[in-house]
Amino acid sequence: MFYRKLSVFAAALVLALLASVPASANNRTTTILTETSSEIRDQQVLHRINLAILIQDDLTSQVSNEVRVTADFIRSLPKGSRVMVGYITTGTLQVRQPFTTNLEAAARSLRMVRSSTFASPYNPYVEVVDALKSFDKESGQNAVLLISDGLDTSRGFDSSSAGGTMDLDRAIKHANSRNVAVYTFYAPSVGLTGRNRLAASYGQSSLNRLADETGGRAFFQGSTGFVTFDSYFRNLTRTLNEQNSRAS
Repeated sequence: MFYRKLSVFAAALVLALLASVPASANNRTTTILTETSSEIRDQQVLHRINLAILIQDDLTSQVSNEVRVTADFIRSLPKGSRVMVGYITTGTLQVRQPFTTNLEAAARSLRMVRSSTFASPYNPYVEVVDALKSFDKESGQNAVLLISDGLDTSRGFDSSSAGGTMDLDRAIKHANSRNVAVYTFYAPSVGLTGRNRLAASYGQSSLNRLADETGGRAFFQGSTGFVTFDSYFRNLTRTLNEQNSRAS
């Protein structure tokens, strides 16, 4: 009985103290909490995810400088997340790490890109379809992160290269059938997109369509290249958290 009365008294005291706090202080506290929540959403993915990271192998050597920040992103994912790492190279998908919950192993499987036309893929979307087949038995939030120039010249270089190729259509169809959202980071290759603004715009248009029509989002900085992936990963983290929050 004594402890029950003490508990009631303590609760009443707390309520009285809260009531005595000025409204301006409450507003400041609310603002701080809101800002803190926003920072958390930007810094770390909050919910488990099944994520395939696909990197085009003929991108410029600047992409190799982003291995560390990409590895840090993988390590920061929530426990229980599953990660796959693959490289799109010369018409094949080189899987460096099949889906695993060992985030450290996935992070360590990253390597420098070859940055050579000898590593140029037939087009990136054929290998995206191959990677999507790995999601057949995955449940929960599914996503692909495609780091690519997005350009498909397999059937020529003209306006059809800008978001309207057969393999891009197939990639969108397969992603939607497996409930996989595709997120894209644009980076130029050592080929056409590294020296031709029209090619770069065609590639970005394709990446944007792939992301938009699968429930993901495309990230790029201007029409010629990028500075770092840091802002890409911050925006990706925020987007994943916001989409998961809306879905729950």
